[in-house]
Amino acid sequence: MGEARLGDRLERVAFNALPATFSKDMWAHQYDQQPNQVLCSLAARDWTTNGPDSNIYGLEPNFGCCTANLHQGWPKFAASLWMATPDEGLAAVAYAPSEVSTEVRGGRQVRIVEDTTYPFAGEVRFAIEPAVPAQFALEFRIPAWAAGANIAVNGTTQTAELAPGTFYKMERQWKKGDRIALRFPTNIRTSPWYHDSVAVERGPLIFSLKIGEEWRKLDHGMPHPAKPPAADWEVLPTTPWNYGLLLDRNHPDNSVRLVERPMGQFAFSAGGTPIELVVKGKQIPAWKLVDSSAGPLPMSPVISNEPAKSLTLIPYGAAKLRITAFPLIAADEKGSSTTSASFR
Repeated sequence: MGEARLGDRLERVAFNALPATFSKDMWAHQYDQQPNQVLCSLAARDWTTNGPDSNIYGLEPNFGCCTANLHQGWPKFAASLWMATPDEGLAAVAYAPSEVSTEVRGGRQVRIVEDTTYPFAGEVRFAIEPAVPAQFALEFRIPAWAAGANIAVNGTTQTAELAPGTFYKMERQWKKGDRIALRFPTNIRTSPWYHDSVAVERGPLIFSLKIGEEWRKLDHGMPHPAKPPAADWEVLPTTPWNYGLLLDRNHPDNSVRLVERPMGQFAFSAGGTPIELVVKGKQIPAWKLVDSSAGPLPMSPVISNEPAKSLTLIPYGAAKLRITAFPLIAADEKGSSTTSASFR
């Protein structure tokens, strides 16, 4: 359809909601996930249709259809990274390490190798390898969040503006050995949610509070319960979860620190993610569990007399327990602003 916003939505699902709903090795998955998910257990929650096991991680929780379907998400995403254009060119509609071999204008064969650690970083590199020099167009989706993006061809940065929320089109004669570098600024930003809460975002990733996890295997009282890895699991918190943030929602870069580290075997896991965010926050003692879920979200700003602490946020897809919609902490009683805690 040629609409860049659909690529934004595709990445939002593929890099956040999809990996969040299964264990790091994909042997267990949920039927229902929660953005503020602080306990995954066999419990009768206030849901209209789904049963007590729909929130646990398991082989076949609630309905068996997900067991047959969940593994199709990323292969289908990979198959949709590149699309043909009406003028017989190619469009990069989403970004991930990939390789595409196809025909372009005039039936010319071309191979493109995409090298990147996106969505964890903002640079995407392309090696263009046509069988013979070929004239055709390449289009690149510029995400709506990527103000200030730039593109370089063979080391020369192009002067054209890359407007967020559009496709940038580049037509020329491509030859073997041509290289493209697409760079997206990955500034920290916030988005507004229920009761004036905020979510913290960077690039296509949403970030959540890192909560300690205890994975407890369920036997369900069966005489021959399933054995790992084909088992059902409750996930219990081992650290507090009821925090609000000390954050300037309009200038979050001033109060959030990025921590980078080597990528682990499972990128979408608490121990394997290559990026974390560190931000200040305070606990909200009155915010408690209600019916085995995080209670109603307090209206921001929230008054808290608890001491400020450094909190670690990890990508939503890596956090199987998480707080994602955060209350903001109010100014202190002396009137000075505590909604901005700088790391500088």
